[in-house]
Amino acid sequence: MSLVDLRECAAQLPDAWRSVVLGRVGTTAVKVLRMDGRELEQEVHGTAEVLFVADGVLELDVEGEALTVGAGELCQVPAGARHAVRPGSRGTLLIVEVPEGE
Repeated sequence: MSLVDLRECAAQLPDAWRSVVLGRVGTTAVKVLRMDGRELEQEVHGTAEVLFVADGVLELDVEGEALTVGAGELCQVPAGARHAVRPGSRGTLLIVEVPEGE
């Protein structure tokens, strides 16, 4: 068993918005990334994903609905849902997903 400090791990990443896999549970990937306030273009995935804000805030649009996900909150994005990150998203984000093709 090992402990991971999500904020420390995210802070050490060389690039914001580039996730790193912390571990796997079966085929499910657990990833962390650092948000830096930038807006990201809309994307769609063939599998659902769970977005957990460890600290900071995630400003998200899911299928045209604006969501603000705060520290300690999570949002599930359904498979096939169009979603984009709005400006102002900062902090540490944990992503739980089954990568496409697995």
